[in-house]
Amino acid sequence: MQLRERIVPISEAKSRTAALVEEITASRTPVVITQNGRACAVIEDVRTYEETRESLAMLKILALSQVAAREGKVKPARKAFRDAKARARASRP
Repeated sequence: MQLRERIVPISEAKSRTAALVEEITASRTPVVITQNGRACAVIEDVRTYEETRESLAMLKILALSQVAAREGKVKPARKAFRDAKARARASRP
């Protein structure tokens, strides 16, 4: 997706905010807001924003796990599952 496709000057965004929000929500296409000819903000719908945040969180977890693996902070899957089951049993009343 090219953000250059949807560029709106801030004056236009101010004058038609409600319509712009409806368009963004319906199309799920972000809009770049410009001020004095320069990009200054991006508006996107909440669903897209939340999906992006979830994706970034997953990527962060993946990056952290790669670092842990490089540092040797890993154990075989069987042992990890055994340990998890043991912790679950220990936490039962």
